[in-house]
Amino acid sequence: GFDTIAAATLERHARAYDDAAPDRLDDAGVYHHRTAAGSEAHQWNPRTIATLQHATRSGRYDTFTEFSRVANDAGSSGATIRGLLDFVERQPVALSDVEPATNIVRRFVTGAMSFGSLSKEAHETIAEAMNRLGGRSNTGEGGEDPARYGTNRNSAIKQVASARFGVTTEYLVNATELQIKIAQGAKPGEGGQLPGHKVDETIARTRYSMPGVTLISPPPHHDIYSIEDLAQLIHDLKNVNPDATISVKLVAEAGVGTVAVGVAKARADLITISGDSGGTGASPLSSIKHAGVPWELGLAETQQALMLNGLRGRVRLQTDGQLKTGRDVVIAALLGAEEFGFSTAPLITQGCVMMRKCHLNTCPVGIATQDPVLRAKFAGSPDHLVNYFFFVAEEVRELLASLGFRAMDEMIGRSEVLRPKTSREHSRAHALDVAALLHTPAPATGNRDGESRARRMVRPQDHALGSALDHQLIELAQPALERHERVRARLEIRNVHRAVGSMLSGLIARRLGSNGLPDDSVTVRFDGSAGQSFGAFAVRGLTLELHGEANDYVGKGLSGGRIIVRAPRGAKFLPDETVIIGNTALYGATSGEALIGGVAGERFAVRNSGATAVVEGVGDHGCEYMTGGIVVVLGRTGRNFAAGMSGGVAFVLDTAGDFAARCNSALVELAPVLETPDASVLRQIVDRHARLTNSARARHVLARWDDAVRQFVRVIPTEYRKAMERADASARDGSGRG
Repeated sequence: GFDTIAAATLERHARAYDDAAPDRLDDAGVYHHRTAAGSEAHQWNPRTIATLQHATRSGRYDTFTEFSRVANDAGSSGATIRGLLDFVERQPVALSDVEPATNIVRRFVTGAMSFGSLSKEAHETIAEAMNRLGGRSNTGEGGEDPARYGTNRNSAIKQVASARFGVTTEYLVNATELQIKIAQGAKPGEGGQLPGHKVDETIARTRYSMPGVTLISPPPHHDIYSIEDLAQLIHDLKNVNPDATISVKLVAEAGVGTVAVGVAKARADLITISGDSGGTGASPLSSIKHAGVPWELGLAETQQALMLNGLRGRVRLQTDGQLKTGRDVVIAALLGAEEFGFSTAPLITQGCVMMRKCHLNTCPVGIATQDPVLRAKFAGSPDHLVNYFFFVAEEVRELLASLGFRAMDEMIGRSEVLRPKTSREHSRAHALDVAALLHTPAPATGNRDGESRARRMVRPQDHALGSALDHQLIELAQPALERHERVRARLEIRNVHRAVGSMLSGLIARRLGSNGLPDDSVTVRFDGSAGQSFGAFAVRGLTLELHGEANDYVGKGLSGGRIIVRAPRGAKFLPDETVIIGNTALYGATSGEALIGGVAGERFAVRNSGATAVVEGVGDHGCEYMTGGIVVVLGRTGRNFAAGMSGGVAFVLDTAGDFAARCNSALVELAPVLETPDASVLRQIVDRHARLTNSARARHVLARWDDAVRQFVRVIPTEYRKAMERADASARDGSGRG
């Protein structure tokens, strides 16, 4: 209540400002463990860290139970909401009747810790351990080295975050789960970043950037404005990899249940509720406090909201946020979780000592660093992590037996088996009423097959892929796939046809990898109005030519393919003055070419990381967060052009001389193109655009090139230019570095 909050506030104020207050304030241990009386209690402290590391390295379960007892006691002292809960006494069953630990560990996943935030050694060790267990490791939003695909170092979960670092079609088809991160526990709603000093050559190559350049993750509203947009991304990913589970990661916060209902309706297969505790690997200190709420609150709300709406039976639920012990897992299961994510604990088993230097690149045990000297100190092993998860699973089995359950599925969502703990050590804990967490809503009505009464997933989502136009494209492409013959085709297209080319691209990438087919192996001309995500994730060898118009997300994740959009013959409008494609085109493109014979909507080429694109005008926020590639704009731009742009180059035809006022110059430099080597490259690109789109504007620019080239402005990020100059200098001096 407010009285308790007021008393605590006045107490802190008195410690700082009363006459008796010391000249120097004590370090309360908010971020780092301190032993002084009154310091913040940390669940990860020298005792718990040492005990867990000793247990996992020695393989001793009795030592793990000591760790578990200490960790659970810390929660019970008021550090966690689950520490305020206890189990209802029930008739136990024999431990031998409980499902084996080998089944339980398959429900465990490791959290989204990116390659870049973690070292190569740590990231791959975790992946190898999870593959041995039958669980799943998560790439995080940093992409993955293709050399890991098809090996025991491959991460089963590939994350598609707002940043889309390294999201290629080959990356997507080498996953068993594709996770859309629209929130994270450490920084809900924020865009994160990987500091430039952690971006070495390997990280830059994997993330499609330059060494030393800070990599900014835009927040999710750059491509997901609504549940409908999320549904489209789920549909896109399911098309490119129909065998993958599509999951959505949400942060635990008030109202997350309502959002989760929308996510379930958007046909997500799995929903992750991420708690407020975490931020492993890259988060600065300012981002790991006051972010979201504990997973117990978010999970309980989500479970109840899905049950109330009769949707619980069609999605799996997962939660994460400082899970440590078998007791944590069992409480999460009783509140509704079917799967369980661990991040910090796996790093502790690998040697992490919680120095909280992750973002500084100075991790002393070689886990959260790219420094080769520090990486050499890494002493982790897959065996340590395998031991840890089997220990947790054995503890889960013991609790299952004591509660009378023979299998995990029997206990999912059984919140009535939990009760408030009567003895609460912390004085404020007595004021907390946890009854709302344990509520079981009445079943929804009107659902089929008993789904309305489900507390866990009982049937998979229907992704409605059977009517995809790509089934026809795949059939047409067979001569190219089987006999390397060139294929030419012409089809009608309507706006109900979404993600056209994605399913075929996924098939090509699965068979042939990132190289795809030779250029123009399959060329398809479409006539009409294309639906959302036309050409999404199109791979090399696939050319999609649209005579008409297209909705949002044209060329999303373009991976070497070619997209041409031009006005239909006899059009009654001027293409260079008309919006011919929607918003957020080329979002996250990594390679390929897009020639747009008209104007694009907002956020054109957001997070473009390597594609070449020509367009005849763009709306607001063009080239936002771009990290690579070339964009040519043969017309006006909206405001905020190049915001957050950290790589690549844009050329804008500024006939009115007012482009500088609409460009966000925080990270970029503007310069004339004339009398630079760029001028000849630019002319070649414009000439190609004119030939392939029959653009009147491009032909006009070429006809008066000597004057037009003076009106082009080059936009290039300062940090990127300097990195390019360092690379050129190192190439000239023969060092090969940079």
